[in-house]
Amino acid sequence: MSRHAQQLRDHDINPCVAETDASRKCMDDNNYNKDMCTAYFLKYKSCRKFWHDIMMQRRRNGVKPEMPSAEERKKMLESMGKPY
Repeated sequence: MSRHAQQLRDHDINPCVAETDASRKCMDDNNYNKDMCTAYFLKYKSCRKFWHDIMMQRRRNGVKPEMPSAEERKKMLESMGKPY
């Protein structure tokens, strides 16, 4: 597996691994008919937008690291409910 592919599977780097897997599985199950997987794509897009907004806010506030760790993200989601 390439280094880039490993980073995409790393939960500390990619907060939307589960959504990625779900949309990929949907595509596999539906013979790559994108119309059947629209809900999964929208959920993935919402996940990416949510965590991008968090990252940008942390960058503006000078918080490092800009992307919260997987453990920190889990606590954030538990406290607010899954917003996407």
